[in-house]
Amino acid sequence: MHEAVVHLHPSGPLVALVGNPNCGKTALFNRLTGSRQKVANYAGVTVERKEGRLTTVAGKTVRILDLPGTYSLYPRSLDERVTCDVLAGRATGEKRPDLAVCVVDATNLRRGLRLVLAVQRTGVPCVIALNMSDEARARGILIDEQALARELGVPVVSTVAIRPDGDAALRTLLDDVQQWIGTAHAQVHSAVETPHAEADHERVQAILTRLSLQKLVPDLASERIDRVLLHPVIGPAVLMLLLFLVFQAMFSWAEIPMELIKDGAAALASVVAQWLPPGWLRSLIVDGVIAGAGSVVVFLPQILILFGFILALEESGYLPRAAYLLDRLMGSVGLSGRSFIPLLSSFACAIPGIIAMRTIPNHRDRMVTMLIAPLMTCSARLPVYALLIAAFIPQRDVLGGLQLQGLVMFALYVAGVLGAMAVAWVLKQVTTSGRQVRPLMMELPPYRMPHVRNLAVGLWQRARLFLQRVGGVIMVMTLVLWFLASYPAAPVGAPGPAIQYSLAGMIGKALAVVLEPIGFNWQISIALVPGMAAREVAISALGTVYALSEADAATGADALGPIISQQWSLATALSLLAWYVFAPQCLSTLATLRRESHSWKIPLISATYLFALAYLASFVTYRLALALT
Repeated sequence: MHEAVVHLHPSGPLVALVGNPNCGKTALFNRLTGSRQKVANYAGVTVERKEGRLTTVAGKTVRILDLPGTYSLYPRSLDERVTCDVLAGRATGEKRPDLAVCVVDATNLRRGLRLVLAVQRTGVPCVIALNMSDEARARGILIDEQALARELGVPVVSTVAIRPDGDAALRTLLDDVQQWIGTAHAQVHSAVETPHAEADHERVQAILTRLSLQKLVPDLASERIDRVLLHPVIGPAVLMLLLFLVFQAMFSWAEIPMELIKDGAAALASVVAQWLPPGWLRSLIVDGVIAGAGSVVVFLPQILILFGFILALEESGYLPRAAYLLDRLMGSVGLSGRSFIPLLSSFACAIPGIIAMRTIPNHRDRMVTMLIAPLMTCSARLPVYALLIAAFIPQRDVLGGLQLQGLVMFALYVAGVLGAMAVAWVLKQVTTSGRQVRPLMMELPPYRMPHVRNLAVGLWQRARLFLQRVGGVIMVMTLVLWFLASYPAAPVGAPGPAIQYSLAGMIGKALAVVLEPIGFNWQISIALVPGMAAREVAISALGTVYALSEADAATGADALGPIISQQWSLATALSLLAWYVFAPQCLSTLATLRRESHSWKIPLISATYLFALAYLASFVTYRLALALT
């Protein structure tokens, strides 16, 4: 038995949100903190760390920490271990929380209360937030908060994270620091009576019986929907239709905002070009900053549409169903359906997808999923795809109203998925453990209508991260490329654009010797080098290179699409598209693979085989296109 001692930090107490997956914990975190939150990684591990600040009714500042979801404090996966380490005070660079708010799904008390008992045994002061209490009441589950509080010896409040005032009771409770600090001693004494999981189960069952809550109340609406969406024939058809609609929407819905951003960048370049006299400063701002960053920012609407669909599917509870539907297909290549969600996350960015693989218990499956995750078409490739499709694929309707450009985009995403499945199948054949059958065990949460506020917060976070990349690594690489493309100056009387005589021109022409067999010119060769930092940098690099090649700088900053459509052949464009289907991952992804696999073996294998696949795919595509055209 140990004494619970609480030392409050001068900047405010640290409150950790703990709960099972799908209990609405993150929605409650967003409700409590609003926009006052930051996202980072835990020291020494690549697991997302969300911390925010809450100002209570009494004006006190509270630090809120959103811990990864877990079913118990006996971790089966790497992200669950983070939650255990933080509560035990073992996490590097993280103090032990002053309070644990156990977020419990009010429609599933049986599972949530077992975690509460485990948290109590840590000695951290604890309160319970019965989230989704409105859903529980709608299903006839009536919970006596005071009776439950007496049974557990801790304060209990009801919350509805999706409502504007749904966290009011919890905010009031967080004002009363002494109330929840005073529960720590009682918790430690009561917790030692139930030291094992079996005893926890028996105690929870006894509590539910005394509160007349022992009867399971199924979600009939979700069961009716699942009869359709999990049907062996209808279910996969609906899934493919949903994915297809996403790519159609990425072009049709984003057209107007993209045009507005493009016109704004062109107008800004024109104004700056008129204000500043000819010289290096005007070239730096117009050809470097505006042409480079503007050529990437223009694709933000399409990226947000993709993210919006993924967030909506996640919030609705459909993603675990998709994993279930694809389990048999994944099993045919030596994986389980559990790999689907991390791979789907990789469509946004391979880095959070690789981080999400911590939820895969099997080590072999985790490593294979890491190797194929870069083949998922991340949002960084989207600007490349969108630029080339808009420049070379005509904008017309086919097959009864479907957009041809959207069909091509969908085909590129499918090509990445098929490539990933092929690689996984090969790894299944060469590894003994790959042939073992691993049954899928995954919770199917009830269906819920995605909440507009949660979607807005998620989209804002991703837009901010994207713009930070534009203002960070993309801007730095763009300015470095501008310098390399501007110096040394062309000799007097040189017939071609000055960039051909610069350092960048020399590098591009040297690389073009290797890349000429796949149809890449020296401009593309230059763009691929900074594109190693981040794939979308290739577009800003092309924007800078061609802006410096144009006589009218403002025109060059705006007209990248028309320029390449005139100067490149269709075979070159198709070859570059094929290259980016299999393109080696960015340096950040390689670093994440190194941290997650704890060796350089996986990132080196990944970079090598992806470069070989990309070169082979581009060579075949280029030669076929030349033969056919």
